[in-house]
Parts: sequence; C-alpha cells; structure tokens
Amino acid sequence: MSESQPDTGPGALVAALNVPTHAKRGFFLAALLTAAVFAFFVVIPGAQRPAVLYAGLAFVLFVSLGGLITAVFVAGSAIRQIRSL
Repeated sequence: MSESQPDTGPGALVAALNVPTHAKRGFFLAALLTAAVFAFFVVIPGAQRPAVLYAGLAFVLFVSLGGLITAVFVAGSAIRQIRSL
C-alpha cells in the first residue's frame, strides 16, 4: 500500500467503508430534504416568526439528517463488506 493509505488502523477502515463518499452523498441528500422541508413549512405558508429561528432549525435538521443518512450508508457498506468475507 502507499503511504497515503495505511493498511491497518482507522484510516484503513474509513477507506474500506468509503466514508468520505458516503458523507458527501448523505449531506447532499440532507440539504435537499432540508430545503424541501423549509420551503414546505416556512416559505409557502408565509411564516410570521423571525427567519433566524427557522434558519437555526434548518441547520439542526441538516446536520442531523446528514449524519443519519451517512451512518445508514456506511452501515450498508459495512454489511456488504462482512458478507463478502
């Protein structure tokens, strides 16, 4: 193996499970879902409260969904890796 990718340790696990790619996909889907929820519940009805509150809630939703979707993708990758052994 090259020096940039170790053959053991956490770096090898992250590379084997393809975590960076799953994180990009997970947070992209989270951004789409957060934008849809924000539009459906805030923009279309015309919310009367300050937009800062909704922006904070949107940020929390984005980060939570991004982490959850990434975890699901990585778990699926781990299951496939285990079954291939």
